[in-house]
Amino acid sequence: MVRSRVGLSPASYQRVTVVAYALLCIIVVSGAAVRLTNSGLGCIDWPNCNDAQFIDVSSTHAAIEQINRLFTGLVALAVIAAVLGSLVRRPRRRDLTWWSLGLVAGVLGQVILGAIVVLVDLHPAAVQGHFVLSMVLITNALVLIRRAGEPDGSTRVPLVSSATRARVWLLAVATSIAVLAGTVVTGTGPHAGDEEARRFEFFSISQATRLHSLLVWTSVACAVLLVWHVRRRAADREPLDGPITGWFCIAALQGGIGYWQYATGVPAWMVALHVAGATALWSSTVWLVLITHGVGARTAVDADADELSVAQA
Repeated sequence: MVRSRVGLSPASYQRVTVVAYALLCIIVVSGAAVRLTNSGLGCIDWPNCNDAQFIDVSSTHAAIEQINRLFTGLVALAVIAAVLGSLVRRPRRRDLTWWSLGLVAGVLGQVILGAIVVLVDLHPAAVQGHFVLSMVLITNALVLIRRAGEPDGSTRVPLVSSATRARVWLLAVATSIAVLAGTVVTGTGPHAGDEEARRFEFFSISQATRLHSLLVWTSVACAVLLVWHVRRRAADREPLDGPITGWFCIAALQGGIGYWQYATGVPAWMVALHVAGATALWSSTVWLVLITHGVGARTAVDADADELSVAQA
């Protein structure tokens, strides 16, 4: 019996994963557009738009919410393509299949959470959970892209020293806390998704913003610490140079947008830019973590030996 040659090449499969990642990023911004236009309850039911129609575009709010829901279908198709692609990829790799199934679990979680958001009338905690789960999905998608780009049958090794990895993780934790604090700012701010939706009451918008700003500056300090650490470690600096530079550029732009929107009364279009920036910053942070491991001749022992030689110099 002749084995079928139908299948995806490794390069083609990686392109499928990139498309899935891109759509996951876009839907974060489109979901924000629903909230920023007060269309969060444009459809008052789930999965139907209302008790009379599955699809309803009779009002602007309903149309915006419906478009976002339909766009979720494109994300679902991309995720399904990632799973099926992992099964027909030649050669097939179990790790890629498991990571692609993680996307399926995340999208199903978003569907369930979307229903909950409607049922609780856009409670800010539920809306916050929507964004957090989106960041988890984006993390999963980036891991899948990274793994799909690695040669089959290769052994993954640390590409930087353990001390450098610790500082990268410190930056990642600080950034995740800052991004999470940003969702609290959203939950106290004026853009609730509906005129009568509840807001967080344990913080005022000014208090939440100051806390968020402090945490962002803490993340920047962690990034500076990382740069200072690798300045004399050429082997560590080589894989990290590009991702660190990208992180600083995105962080600077995101910080500028944040201060500008606060000074101008939090206009909706700037909040949308800030949400896009948060997604880009988190993606950059995840990629920085992922780049510390890969396929290469350098091992953890080599990296730590370099660290010892620097310390003795």
